[in-house]
Amino acid sequence: MARALSTSALVVAACGGLMACGEGEAARAPVTPPSGAQYLGVETRLLDTSTVSFLVRMQGARGRADVVAYARCAAAQYALIRGYGFAQHVRTNVTRRGDIWEADGGFVISPDLPLGLRNMDAEVIVDDCREQGIPTV
Repeated sequence: MARALSTSALVVAACGGLMACGEGEAARAPVTPPSGAQYLGVETRLLDTSTVSFLVRMQGARGRADVVAYARCAAAQYALIRGYGFAQHVRTNVTRRGDIWEADGGFVISPDLPLGLRNMDAEVIVDDCREQGIPTV
């Protein structure tokens, strides 16, 4: 008997199982934003025509996965704004100062599905971000 997949499960599948993965973390996006979380903004840095860095800040994150998800949401929306359907996660560096979490995520945006395992379908990711209450750019 076939089972319907939740949006989060579809997002994880679309992203090669790497939605919010860091070393030793589970391969899934947060189900809901943490209560009391404040998304403190996104700074976009175009590194070349298809490589973009997103600096995001968040207060009240439960951990690394929350701030990484915020960076992924920003990258997916940015890809759509530029008329592209995909983004590929290159790296995310996360730091924490007190209750403020910062992530610097590097992504390659592309009109076509790039080769590799860390690909994101931008429309699927943005829909999931909206469902979870995570802002995009």
